[in-house]
Amino acid sequence: MKMSVIVTTYNSPAWLEKVLWGYSVQDLQDFELIIGDDGSGPDTRALLDRFRGETGLNIKHVWQEDDGFRKCAILNKAISQASGDYLVFSDGDCIPRRDFLAVHAREAEPGHYLSGGYHKLPMRTSTDISRDDVLNGRCFELPWLKQHGLPSSYRNSKLTAGPVLAKWFNRLTPTRCNFKGSNGSAWREDVLAVNGFDERMAWGGLDREFGVRLINMGIKPKHVRYNAIVIHLDHNRGYKDPATVKANKALRLENARLGTYWTDHGIVKAKA
Repeated sequence: MKMSVIVTTYNSPAWLEKVLWGYSVQDLQDFELIIGDDGSGPDTRALLDRFRGETGLNIKHVWQEDDGFRKCAILNKAISQASGDYLVFSDGDCIPRRDFLAVHAREAEPGHYLSGGYHKLPMRTSTDISRDDVLNGRCFELPWLKQHGLPSSYRNSKLTAGPVLAKWFNRLTPTRCNFKGSNGSAWREDVLAVNGFDERMAWGGLDREFGVRLINMGIKPKHVRYNAIVIHLDHNRGYKDPATVKANKALRLENARLGTYWTDHGIVKAKA
């Protein structure tokens, strides 16, 4: 299996740097890292150039002009540049645990997509994480996180579950197995068969709609919620718009009802 990891970003080089350090120490090292950049300024390009030299990571920078929130468009451009037969999707605010890619590789099955999740951190914890905290894995240890502002919660079991317990949690969780753009994966041929992400959609359920179309094509969802771990750095969501979320949901429900798997607004554009 050749793996391509697609990470989206927009003008957040400080957070992206922490994420890149996470990929630099993955147990599984044979992958290409594609940064889908939705219009960031030159600081992001400079960061990626520096990281290529410092870490040896195989980084592709796929950039588009800043014209509002166009995550689906940059995802489709990144997919088109991917050389791997298996695609892992995440975001530039999600630091992967060192076994993150190994879990996705191990759990991948033909006819399935994988659905993970993220462990959301407060701002204080997010800013406290240093390069060394990522490289030595300290930022994934619950005692360290609590010392740096993470509140107690039953959700913290994501960080402490060993392989056996994680397997049972994945089977028993009541959480829907929707596709997660922050932590999900699928075979490239399946992604192309549904024509990627629907570029009519802005923020709000765009990844879930993509998963619905995969399911409509016969791809089965599979949880990796408790063993493929990323921690989510805090940030504001100035692009959040209730009207857009409502429209995205309506499209998703319509596609679910009709059994639609192909979008004319994806990687291959319909002819006018």
